[in-house]
Amino acid sequence: MISEIPEINCKKTKDTIVEFIKSKVSESKTDGIVVGLSGGIDSTLIAYLACEAVGKDNVFGIVMPSATTPAEDTVHGIETAQRLGIEYREIAIDSILNEYLYLTRLEEDNLAIGNLKARIRMSIIYYYANAKNYLVSGTGNRSEILIGYFTKHGDGACDMEPIGDLYKSEVYKLSEYLNIQEEIIRKPPRAGLWENQSDEEEIGMSYDLLDEILYLFTEKDMKNTQIAERLDISVDDVNMIINKIIRSEHKSKVPEIPKKIL
Repeated sequence: MISEIPEINCKKTKDTIVEFIKSKVSESKTDGIVVGLSGGIDSTLIAYLACEAVGKDNVFGIVMPSATTPAEDTVHGIETAQRLGIEYREIAIDSILNEYLYLTRLEEDNLAIGNLKARIRMSIIYYYANAKNYLVSGTGNRSEILIGYFTKHGDGACDMEPIGDLYKSEVYKLSEYLNIQEEIIRKPPRAGLWENQSDEEEIGMSYDLLDEILYLFTEKDMKNTQIAERLDISVDDVNMIINKIIRSEHKSKVPEIPKKIL
């Protein structure tokens, strides 16, 4: 499939994001950046960019495995911290998770438990951010933000989203430009929130195809049927993604407030 998405200028994109991170830290009068290191490509890229922006001594990484985290993801998270020379902590979250589940005593539900894991992780990240006077960097990309593929108040909670305007395919390109570890770039995207979880399987298509649909819909303002024809796919596939965008809009908005009547 020939991509409809224009090629990004990796150097200018990197420089823009680095300056963005610098400015946010300066504006907030904070001392650095905290990032959760999942071992995946998004958080790894953020760690590299943050180090260039504020220096490795001002970046703090947290690796937070659970029982469903693939072992290599934990290894990759730690290796990234060590390769960059940043301070980091490894904190297993299962004891915290199990206490939540024991106290709530609800029937197990993969999605609810997966979201709870994401929220536990973010509460730990914010604890360190508060204690160190650091900002929390989000790791969300444009593809996932548009379709709501993140946990509200979990990995969606942050003080900034440095790669939030990059499609997932562009995240890969920028990661290659920065010489991020090949094994991280090659492995399939996954959140590890339950056994054998896969991002693309959960979304319902590859990131490459998702990005093409999102680009044509959000930036070219094409109709569903036009997108399907242009990409030679079914209208049902396009509708599925557009519905995700519509249903998840609330996740990226400040909670609504009704107007009082005088």
